Amino acid sequence: MVERRQLGGWLQGPGAAPPPDGVGDGDGGDGGVGMGRRVVALAIDWGFAVLIASGLMRPLQWGSLAPLAALLTMNVLLVGTAGFTAGHRIMGLRVERLDGAPPGPVRALVRSVLLCLAVPPLIWDRDQRGLHDKAAGTLVVRR
Repeated sequence: MVERRQLGGWLQGPGAAPPPDGVGDGDGGDGGVGMGRRVVALAIDWGFAVLIASGLMRPLQWGSLAPLAALLTMNVLLVGTAGFTAGHRIMGLRVERLDGAPPGPVRALVRSVLLCLAVPPLIWDRDQRGLHDKAAGTLVVRR
């Protein structure tokens, strides 16, 4: 049986190469995981980062960069080793290289620094890969 993603999307035309496995599974158009899942995963990670930062600094001052530093550290360590953060895990997502391999520490660092700048994740392509994922050579897929 032929799947829809093997036929290509209306932008790609018929016969376009199918996206990597796990991508384009109905949650985000013809390519990436939907933005809703990613935003919820980021909100979960941000909540953990605030909890960690408030445990280190009492009381947490408005405008403090401690939660952002905690988010950066969590992302680099968890995505670089396990391929997902706590938020990704809860939402059933995984970060991987384009060839399906784990991202590794360098790609995780690039992705995490750009994620913390907030603008790259808000800019994405038709496959819903954020600029931070494109720069790091990674993509978010369902587990």
